[in-house]
Amino acid sequence: MAAQTSLAANLKNYSDLIIAGLVIGIVLLIIIPLPPGLLDFFLILSMSLGLVIMLITMFTTEPLQFSIFPSLLLVTTLFRLSLNIASTRLILGEGAAGKVIEAFGQFVVGGNYVVGAVVFIIITVIQFVVITNGSGRVAEVGARFTLDAMPGKQMSIDADLNSGLITEDEARYKRERLQREADFFGSMDGASKFVRGDAIAGIVILLINILGGFVIGVVQMGMPMAEALRKFTILTIGDGLVAQIPALLISTAAGILVTRATSEGTFGKDISKQFSAFPKVMLLGGIILGVIGCIPAMPNLLILSIAGVLLYTSRILTREEKKKKMEQEQAEAVKAQQTQRREPENVFTYFQVDPLEIEIGYNLISLTDESQGGDLLQRLAAVRRQCAAEMGILVRPIRIRDNMQLAYNAYSIKIRGVEVASGELMPGHHLAMDPLGQDLKFNGIPTTEPTFNLPAWWVTGQDREFVELNGFTVVDCSTVLVTHLTEILKQYAHELLGRQEVKELIDVVKEKNPAVVEELIPDMMSLGEIQKVLQNLLKERVPIRDLVTILEAIADGVRLNKDPDYLTDMVRQSLARTITQRYLGDQGKLTVITLHPKLEQNIQEAIQQTQFGAYPVLEPQTVRKLLEKINVVVEDVTLRGANPVLLCSPRVRLPFRRLIERYLPNLAVLSLNEIPANIEVEAIGTVSID
Repeated sequence: MAAQTSLAANLKNYSDLIIAGLVIGIVLLIIIPLPPGLLDFFLILSMSLGLVIMLITMFTTEPLQFSIFPSLLLVTTLFRLSLNIASTRLILGEGAAGKVIEAFGQFVVGGNYVVGAVVFIIITVIQFVVITNGSGRVAEVGARFTLDAMPGKQMSIDADLNSGLITEDEARYKRERLQREADFFGSMDGASKFVRGDAIAGIVILLINILGGFVIGVVQMGMPMAEALRKFTILTIGDGLVAQIPALLISTAAGILVTRATSEGTFGKDISKQFSAFPKVMLLGGIILGVIGCIPAMPNLLILSIAGVLLYTSRILTREEKKKKMEQEQAEAVKAQQTQRREPENVFTYFQVDPLEIEIGYNLISLTDESQGGDLLQRLAAVRRQCAAEMGILVRPIRIRDNMQLAYNAYSIKIRGVEVASGELMPGHHLAMDPLGQDLKFNGIPTTEPTFNLPAWWVTGQDREFVELNGFTVVDCSTVLVTHLTEILKQYAHELLGRQEVKELIDVVKEKNPAVVEELIPDMMSLGEIQKVLQNLLKERVPIRDLVTILEAIADGVRLNKDPDYLTDMVRQSLARTITQRYLGDQGKLTVITLHPKLEQNIQEAIQQTQFGAYPVLEPQTVRKLLEKINVVVEDVTLRGANPVLLCSPRVRLPFRRLIERYLPNLAVLSLNEIPANIEVEAIGTVSID
């Protein structure tokens, strides 16, 4: 047993060399004369190989399980043709071609070589006209449909990958499988031509052998004309049958293989399952045959016997169908009872909400189709990387799907299933925006840029080139959507940061900096408390990428106070360079506006501690005046070309930010402790309500 296993392993290791040697040997059969005994062996081997190939196709459940078939078809065709040449050499040279050919000729001809010739021609025509043409057409249509469906299937794979339903390895496997399927049907379309050529060659060889053998028998061997014709016809027909039978088996296998695209199991199981699914058809067929069997001129006993078999089969199948139906009803009743008992478990799926998703109208589907030039899926992956690099947040795969209820050109961005932003795009157009405020006339469709609500125009063709030359900013549809999404992610980053995301981020830190994590979690703080601090930072668009510094600042501050507001201020002081760097001007200066000391004192005295943190409680009229004054000062500073930042004391900063964030969400509020000593500060405005 061990020796046999070792031999099998060695043969498997050198299978490529063995197969290459066999193919070369097939070519040599055309050149080297074969003795009749060896020819008999190869002919039986050819028939056995054809039989095995056909049986394999019957036990496959999908075409790709036998993807080597097109190449195998070529090799087997070459093998049969080489045997045809070798047998022709023996028939014409010696008047004999071994026992296999002679036996086939005698058995089929049966003393009448005209009947044998007709049988051979019928077999060849069946193979050539019916089986080969049909399987070739099926392969051609399968290849065409597979290629046409590739863009949609690839888009579906990319959508499943972006939504997190499959991994990158699974997506890569599905893409490779899709490509292999298209290549297989294309190869089968071409390989069917081998079988067609083989049939034509068989007919030509038949004529050559009969005519050539007749001439050689009469002229060279001195045989009577009738005997020569009989002998060489029998040998030729036997040779043709020995060659055409394996060819017929393999062409039948080709037809079976290319028509198995919709099968669910093996060939035999599919036939038994689908035939037994229609007992009424068996009943009707039995009745019809019974009526025909009563006609006196018919073979009554034979037809009535078949009718009886059909009626008996119908009765058995009907009984089985009723039994299965009863079992199914019982199973459904049991399942319903179990479902009723486990009803709270069945509703759990309704609580699963995607953190972030984009719904698009029908006309925007082309943006996701790579075959039409759409690159939205790749852009979404880039957005996730950008959020990780800039903000330090982990954005889950973004689900994108079409919504027929939306307008054709509309899209909707949802967070936790609730729409937070929307807009419209025009595929085939570009969005042009005028940063200079020019009064330029051109053919464009007026619209509003969805991210910052700026006036814009949809342009195409020559208008695009014209507005670009006049200083307009021009972007494509995917860029508009991606820019809007990026801004939404920055605005709602604190809502997307859940405890699971915090845990995964901390696990990354723990790999290289375990000390700070082990000191802080879980003895001093929980994941939820750290999450609140990180959310406070993201709410004011402070990057949390430097988690080591953030966790160390929390660990230093938590010994004094576990209040999230206090810890947030501690972290902001540790991230002072990161925070102020985002607001520095061209000359490295920090342009700020300040609160009047009296106003700041009033705000500080009005601060009260609530369940949501410290908040200044001021009269509504005072708040309205304050907001109006801040708007005036901010607009004045913006007109000077500066990016204003409001500067106040550490105690006032966070409560004051909470007071104005609903009305001025983009105004940054910094405290004196958050500005490094080497940063030059220039105050160009003061807010006062007196």
